[in-house]
Amino acid sequence: MSIRRTTKAARGAVATASAVGLALLVAGCGGGDDGGAQASDHKKPAAHSATPDDGGAGSPAADADKVIGEMKGPDGVVVTLSSAVRDAGGFVTVEGTVTNHGTRAFNAIDWRSSETELKSRSSVSGATLVDKTGKKRYLVLRDTNGECLCTTGLSGLLPGQSRPIFAQFPAPPAKVTEVDFQLPTLPPATIKISD
Repeated sequence: MSIRRTTKAARGAVATASAVGLALLVAGCGGGDDGGAQASDHKKPAAHSATPDDGGAGSPAADADKVIGEMKGPDGVVVTLSSAVRDAGGFVTVEGTVTNHGTRAFNAIDWRSSETELKSRSSVSGATLVDKTGKKRYLVLRDTNGECLCTTGLSGLLPGQSRPIFAQFPAPPAKVTEVDFQLPTLPPATIKISD
Protein backbone atom coordinates (compact mmCIF):
# COMPACT_ATOMS: atom_id res chain seq x y z
CA MET A 1 0.00 0.00 0.00
CA SER A 2 2.79 2.46 0.73
CA ILE A 3 4.22 2.01 -2.77
CA ARG A 4 0.82 2.82 -4.27
CA ARG A 5 0.51 5.97 -2.13
CA THR A 6 4.06 7.02 -3.05
CA THR A 7 3.31 6.50 -6.76
CA LYS A 8 0.09 8.54 -6.50
CA ALA A 9 1.92 11.32 -4.63
CA ALA A 10 4.70 11.37 -7.27
CA ARG A 11 2.15 11.55 -10.09
CA GLY A 12 0.39 14.41 -8.31
CA ALA A 13 3.67 16.30 -7.91
CA VAL A 14 4.52 15.81 -11.59
CA ALA A 15 1.05 16.98 -12.65
CA THR A 16 1.33 20.07 -10.43
CA ALA A 17 4.80 20.90 -11.74
CA SER A 18 3.61 20.45 -15.32
CA ALA A 19 0.63 22.75 -14.74
CA VAL A 20 2.84 25.44 -13.19
CA GLY A 21 5.36 25.15 -16.05
CA LEU A 22 2.60 25.39 -18.66
CA ALA A 23 1.11 28.45 -16.91
CA LEU A 24 4.52 30.16 -16.89
CA LEU A 25 5.06 29.31 -20.56
CA VAL A 26 1.67 30.73 -21.55
CA ALA A 27 2.25 33.87 -19.46
CA GLY A 28 5.68 34.37 -21.06
CA CYS A 29 4.34 34.00 -24.59
CA GLY A 30 1.23 36.10 -24.33
CA GLY A 31 0.67 39.75 -24.92
CA GLY A 32 3.92 41.41 -23.83
CA ASP A 33 4.96 42.65 -27.27
CA ASP A 34 4.42 46.34 -26.52
CA GLY A 35 7.70 46.72 -24.63
CA GLY A 36 9.65 44.89 -27.32
CA ALA A 37 8.17 47.05 -30.05
CA GLN A 38 9.11 50.20 -28.16
CA ALA A 39 12.64 48.93 -27.55
CA SER A 40 13.14 48.13 -31.23
CA ASP A 41 11.77 51.46 -32.54
CA HIS A 42 15.27 52.98 -32.40
CA LYS A 43 16.55 50.39 -34.85
CA LYS A 44 14.71 51.62 -37.92
CA PRO A 45 13.66 54.92 -39.41
CA ALA A 46 10.61 56.39 -37.70
CA ALA A 47 8.59 56.45 -40.93
CA HIS A 48 8.82 52.69 -41.38
CA SER A 49 6.86 49.92 -39.73
CA ALA A 50 7.64 46.21 -39.83
CA THR A 51 3.96 45.29 -39.79
CA PRO A 52 0.80 47.20 -40.57
CA ASP A 53 -0.99 48.95 -37.69
CA ASP A 54 -4.22 47.04 -38.14
CA GLY A 55 -2.58 43.72 -39.11
CA GLY A 56 -5.40 43.19 -41.60
CA ALA A 57 -5.49 41.96 -45.15
CA GLY A 58 -4.59 44.19 -48.03
CA SER A 59 -2.51 46.74 -46.12
CA PRO A 60 -0.24 48.25 -48.80
CA ALA A 61 3.03 50.12 -48.37
CA ALA A 62 2.82 53.91 -48.20
CA ASP A 63 3.48 54.51 -51.92
CA ALA A 64 2.07 51.32 -53.44
CA ASP A 65 0.94 53.11 -56.63
CA LYS A 66 4.56 53.66 -57.65
CA VAL A 67 6.28 50.44 -58.76
CA ILE A 68 10.02 50.42 -59.41
CA GLY A 69 10.42 46.64 -59.41
CA GLU A 70 8.61 43.37 -58.84
CA MET A 71 9.71 39.87 -57.86
CA LYS A 72 7.51 36.79 -58.05
CA GLY A 73 8.38 33.84 -55.87
CA PRO A 74 7.16 30.34 -55.15
CA ASP A 75 3.69 29.70 -53.73
CA GLY A 76 2.23 32.95 -55.07
CA VAL A 77 4.39 35.37 -53.06
CA VAL A 78 4.97 38.71 -54.83
CA VAL A 79 7.26 41.50 -53.68
CA THR A 80 6.45 44.90 -55.21
CA LEU A 81 9.14 47.54 -54.68
CA SER A 82 7.95 51.15 -54.48
CA SER A 83 11.08 53.17 -53.64
CA ALA A 84 14.85 53.11 -53.19
CA VAL A 85 15.91 56.41 -51.66
CA ARG A 86 19.46 57.58 -50.96
CA ASP A 87 19.75 59.86 -47.94
CA ALA A 88 22.46 62.32 -46.92
CA GLY A 89 23.67 60.02 -44.14
CA GLY A 90 25.06 57.51 -46.63
CA PHE A 91 22.20 55.02 -46.62
CA VAL A 92 19.74 53.64 -49.15
CA THR A 93 16.31 52.57 -47.90
CA VAL A 94 14.30 50.21 -50.11
CA GLU A 95 10.55 49.98 -49.45
CA GLY A 96 7.84 47.82 -50.88
CA THR A 97 5.05 45.38 -50.17
CA VAL A 98 4.95 41.60 -49.93
CA THR A 99 1.65 40.03 -50.96
CA ASN A 100 0.59 36.43 -50.55
CA HIS A 101 -1.38 35.35 -53.63
CA GLY A 102 -0.96 31.70 -52.69
CA THR A 103 -3.17 29.24 -50.84
CA ARG A 104 -1.23 28.84 -47.58
CA ALA A 105 0.36 31.10 -44.97
CA PHE A 106 3.76 32.56 -45.83
CA ASN A 107 6.72 32.89 -43.44
CA ALA A 108 9.86 34.76 -44.52
CA ILE A 109 12.23 32.33 -42.80
CA ASP A 110 14.09 31.73 -46.10
CA TRP A 111 14.61 35.47 -46.56
CA ARG A 112 16.76 35.88 -43.47
CA SER A 113 20.53 36.12 -43.47
CA SER A 114 22.57 33.02 -42.70
CA GLU A 115 24.72 34.96 -40.21
CA THR A 116 24.66 33.16 -36.87
CA GLU A 117 24.95 36.29 -34.71
CA LEU A 118 21.88 37.90 -36.33
CA LYS A 119 18.88 37.72 -33.99
CA SER A 120 16.03 38.36 -36.46
CA ARG A 121 14.40 35.12 -37.60
CA SER A 122 11.48 35.94 -39.91
CA SER A 123 12.86 39.00 -41.65
CA VAL A 124 14.25 40.33 -44.91
CA SER A 125 17.78 40.39 -43.43
CA GLY A 126 19.08 38.28 -46.33
CA ALA A 127 18.30 41.06 -48.84
CA THR A 128 21.19 42.55 -50.81
CA LEU A 129 21.83 45.37 -53.26
CA VAL A 130 24.20 44.49 -56.08
CA ASP A 131 26.14 47.08 -58.04
CA LYS A 132 26.90 45.09 -61.21
CA THR A 133 29.11 47.79 -62.71
CA GLY A 134 31.23 48.23 -59.58
CA LYS A 135 31.01 44.50 -58.79
CA LYS A 136 29.97 45.09 -55.18
CA ARG A 137 27.28 43.56 -52.99
CA TYR A 138 25.74 45.59 -50.14
CA LEU A 139 24.19 43.77 -47.16
CA VAL A 140 21.34 44.99 -44.94
CA LEU A 141 22.68 47.14 -42.11
CA ARG A 142 22.71 45.74 -38.56
CA ASP A 143 22.53 47.52 -35.23
CA THR A 144 24.74 46.87 -32.21
CA ASN A 145 22.16 44.45 -30.76
CA GLY A 146 22.39 42.09 -33.74
CA GLU A 147 19.11 43.14 -35.34
CA CYS A 148 18.79 44.08 -38.98
CA LEU A 149 17.62 47.52 -40.07
CA CYS A 150 14.82 45.87 -41.97
CA THR A 151 11.36 44.41 -41.60
CA THR A 152 11.26 41.71 -38.91
CA GLY A 153 8.48 39.48 -37.64
CA LEU A 154 7.39 38.68 -41.17
CA SER A 155 5.48 35.47 -40.50
CA GLY A 156 1.94 34.21 -40.75
CA LEU A 157 1.08 36.21 -43.87
CA LEU A 158 -2.24 34.61 -44.83
CA PRO A 159 -3.49 34.20 -48.41
CA GLY A 160 -4.70 37.55 -49.75
CA GLN A 161 -2.79 39.61 -47.18
CA SER A 162 -0.10 42.22 -47.83
CA ARG A 163 2.49 43.79 -45.55
CA PRO A 164 4.87 46.68 -46.06
CA ILE A 165 8.57 45.84 -45.99
CA PHE A 166 11.78 47.86 -45.88
CA ALA A 167 15.53 47.28 -45.75
CA GLN A 168 18.33 49.79 -45.23
CA PHE A 169 21.74 49.42 -46.89
CA PRO A 170 25.01 51.34 -47.07
CA ALA A 171 24.75 53.64 -50.08
CA PRO A 172 26.76 52.80 -53.20
CA PRO A 173 28.82 55.66 -54.68
CA ALA A 174 26.73 58.63 -55.86
CA LYS A 175 27.34 57.81 -59.54
CA VAL A 176 25.61 54.41 -59.07
CA THR A 177 21.92 54.91 -59.74
CA GLU A 178 20.88 51.39 -60.76
CA VAL A 179 21.26 48.24 -58.64
CA ASP A 180 19.77 44.77 -58.36
CA PHE A 181 17.66 44.14 -55.27
CA GLN A 182 17.86 40.50 -54.26
CA LEU A 183 16.01 38.32 -51.76
CA PRO A 184 16.79 34.63 -51.26
CA THR A 185 14.43 32.32 -53.23
CA LEU A 186 13.33 35.18 -55.56
CA PRO A 187 14.71 36.41 -58.87
CA PRO A 188 16.47 39.81 -58.62
CA ALA A 189 14.79 43.07 -59.58
CA THR A 190 16.75 45.92 -61.18
CA ILE A 191 15.76 49.17 -59.47
CA LYS A 192 16.76 52.84 -59.69
CA ILE A 193 17.99 54.74 -56.64
CA SER A 194 16.52 58.21 -56.20
CA ASP A 195 17.96 61.06 -54.14
